[in-house]
Amino acid sequence: MSSNSNVNTVLGKVSVHKLGRTLTHEHVTLSFDKFFSPPPRHLESYLSGGISLENVGIVRQYPYSCKYNLEFRGPEVDEAVIEDLRFFKKCGGGTIIENTTYGLNRNIPLMLKASKETGVNIILGTGYYVSGVQGRSALSKSSEEMYNYMKAELLDGCLGFPDVKCGMIAEQASSWPIDDFEKRAIESAAQVQSEVNCAVSFHPGRDQQAPFEILRIFQEAGGKASRTVMSHLDRTLLTEESLLEYAAQGGYCQFDLFGTECSLYQLNPSVDMRSDAQRIDQIITNFIMQGNDSILGNFSIIWFIHFQMKFGGHGFSHLLTSVVPKMLVKGISQRQIDKILMDNPASMLCG
Repeated sequence: MSSNSNVNTVLGKVSVHKLGRTLTHEHVTLSFDKFFSPPPRHLESYLSGGISLENVGIVRQYPYSCKYNLEFRGPEVDEAVIEDLRFFKKCGGGTIIENTTYGLNRNIPLMLKASKETGVNIILGTGYYVSGVQGRSALSKSSEEMYNYMKAELLDGCLGFPDVKCGMIAEQASSWPIDDFEKRAIESAAQVQSEVNCAVSFHPGRDQQAPFEILRIFQEAGGKASRTVMSHLDRTLLTEESLLEYAAQGGYCQFDLFGTECSLYQLNPSVDMRSDAQRIDQIITNFIMQGNDSILGNFSIIWFIHFQMKFGGHGFSHLLTSVVPKMLVKGISQRQIDKILMDNPASMLCG
C-alpha cells in the first residue's frame, strides 16, 4: 500500500509528496445526533431551531444541545462544504483526511464532487466509530467481519463505490471504558494493519488511561505503534507528564481540536477546554522543546457552528489562517510548521 509512496484518495492514487498542507482529522459530513445533550431550560428557545446571529454565541457554548447543529448533512451543507474547501485551497491547503467511519453516515458522492470541483485531495478513512452510534447488526459483528470490511475498503473499494479505496483506518473510535465491540474493532484494525501496512488513527475515550489502553490492545493484537495516530490529545492527556509518557510509546500525537474554545465542554465538564494559544504552548513544551517532532496539528470539524463559514464557523482554513500565524509569533519556525502540516502526514501515510 505504501511501498511506492502513493496513497489512495477518493479520485485515485496520489504521491504523498504532492499532498501539500494536510489536515489529518476532518469530517466532510456526518450524523452526530446521538450525542445530543438537552440544553438548560432557560436556553431551550435559543437552541431549538437553526443558527442565526441571534443564537450563534449560545450554540458555540452548547453545540451538543442544538439538534440542527448535530445533523451535519443535506443540500445546504453540501454547498457550504464545497465553498469552504475552495477557500481552504486558496489559503494554501492541499489535502484532508476524512475520518467519518462506520456509524456516522459518511457521504462518498459529496467527497467525489468536492474533490473534483475544488482540487483538494480527500483521503477516505475506514473503520468503526464508538459503539454508542451503532445499530444492533453492527454491534453483533465478529472480529472477522470487521477485519474483512476494513481490508476490503482499503484494497478492493467501498461498497457501492468500487473505484473509491480508503487510504488508512481513520478514525477507529472507542469510549471509556472500552467495551467488547470497540475492543474487537481495535484488534481487527491491528490485524489489517499487519497485512496491509496502513496507518491507523484512533479516537480515545475521555479518560487519561484511554490512549494507553488502546495502544496496549492494538499492539497485543499485532499492530505497530509507529503507524498509529492518537487523536484528541488536547482534551484527553491534560498533564505534561502524561503527554510525554504517551509520546514515548511511539506513533503520532495529534492536537485536532483547534477552533474549539468553549467555557463548558459538554462531553466532559470537568475538563478545562484549552484555547488555541494554549494548544500551541502544549506543542512547544511537550514536543518541540523535547526534540520529539511526531506531532500532527488539525482542526476537527463536526458541527455547523464549528465549521461552516456560512454559519459563523472558522472553515477548513482555520489552521492556516489563524493558528499558523500564532505559531510563528510564539517562535515555532516555518520549517517546524511544515513538518507538522506536510512532512509528518506524508510519513504517517506511507510508513
